[in-house]
Amino acid sequence: MKAVRVLPSAEGGLLEVQDIPAPTPGPNEVLIRVRASGINYGEIIYMREHRSGNPMTAGVEFAGEVAAVGAQVTGWREGDRVMGHGRSCHAQYVVAAPLALMPIPDGVSWVDAAAFPNVFITAHDALVTNGELKAGESVLINGASGGVGMAAIMIASAMGAKPIMASSRSAEKLERLAAFGVDVGINASKESQVEAVMAATDNRGADIIIDFIGGSVLEDHVQSLAVKGRLVNIARLSGEQYGRLDLRLLWLNRLKLIGVTFRTRTEQERLECIQACARDLLPFFREGKLRLPIDRTFKMDDIADAYAYIAKSQHMGKIVLIAD
Repeated sequence: MKAVRVLPSAEGGLLEVQDIPAPTPGPNEVLIRVRASGINYGEIIYMREHRSGNPMTAGVEFAGEVAAVGAQVTGWREGDRVMGHGRSCHAQYVVAAPLALMPIPDGVSWVDAAAFPNVFITAHDALVTNGELKAGESVLINGASGGVGMAAIMIASAMGAKPIMASSRSAEKLERLAAFGVDVGINASKESQVEAVMAATDNRGADIIIDFIGGSVLEDHVQSLAVKGRLVNIARLSGEQYGRLDLRLLWLNRLKLIGVTFRTRTEQERLECIQACARDLLPFFREGKLRLPIDRTFKMDDIADAYAYIAKSQHMGKIVLIAD
């Protein structure tokens, strides 16, 4: 089968499309014929960090049809249309745990299905599981035009958050985000985040902040939170060591500062995140409320162009790889 391989290099991993043997499912695994797979910025980071070791197949989310099931698998059968979360899926076939799979609703394309798992599982884990979102609470999402940020906006809207605030340095992106449920757009290059959040919440502050920027905005985030507010950090695009923490505000407002990642989770924890996302979000997905816009699609042989395009961070929505 064809697969996108990351080859170790002292300067960072190198991409190459290779023919490799198709995987064989174990007794507790499902083999999927991949039709499309989402591309995420995190895969570029993994590629750059792959300086030693063995070649690996790229990709973390996919959509396709069940080709075979292990002897002990129940709940899935050949021909089922599924989407899922799991490594090594930029390929024509991938094996996955049964609990890593979700059914694709009728009428949903391979491309739209492939764009769902990673960003919505990540956003759900941050906003619902860790952020403990309740209907009527206010949410701020910074760096909101990325895939996970847009997923968080849609989840917040579907689950009754109010107001939903989003920050970006691009006025054009903020304007486009309004269509996905943003009530208040904050232009981070021109406005004070703290003032904008307080104005939008009658001086209460945000109940939840989903943070992709990191250290340079830590002070503003702490000042923007309501009493019992939750700051959930997913990424650190501006750096990891900046900003000061006002412990007095942390103490007086009983704030929670939470970090989330899949890197240190056990396999069981990862599967629990997938199942929690399926439980809460699949009904909205079926209704068409949680569909990310597709910015571009690429063929597998053009994976280098796809990575170069996503690295520019000028897209809005998902980049999807079409399996040949």
